[in-house]
Amino acid sequence: MSWQAYVDTNLVGSGKVSKAAILGQAGGVWATSPGFALSAEEQAAILKAFDSPDAVQASGIRAAGDKYFTLVAGERSVYGKKQADGIIIVKTKQAILVAVYQAPIQAPEATPVVENLADYLIGVGY
Repeated sequence: MSWQAYVDTNLVGSGKVSKAAILGQAGGVWATSPGFALSAEEQAAILKAFDSPDAVQASGIRAAGDKYFTLVAGERSVYGKKQADGIIIVKTKQAILVAVYQAPIQAPEATPVVENLADYLIGVGY
């Protein structure tokens, strides 16, 4: 399956994620949904978030021009909120999944979709 298919089918296609991207840990965007453009600065900050979770917890996270208040920041996952919308960022062995959900979708609906795809990718070496 192509990286774009993971975004289109597994993430956005689930109906629980509005926009998504897959970044390579070495840099670059592997796949993204239409209209979800992460700037080079945003990509760098997302990659760095896993090295310094305390910093992202204090400053929040930006994606596609939107700033999210950080709820959880750990070695594997970063969760953020912007009013009724939210962001889920999960690190695998080689990639970082970035998924945005919008109201009326809630975090408990979207989070398992992203985390389960991350588990699958980790299981197959990505």
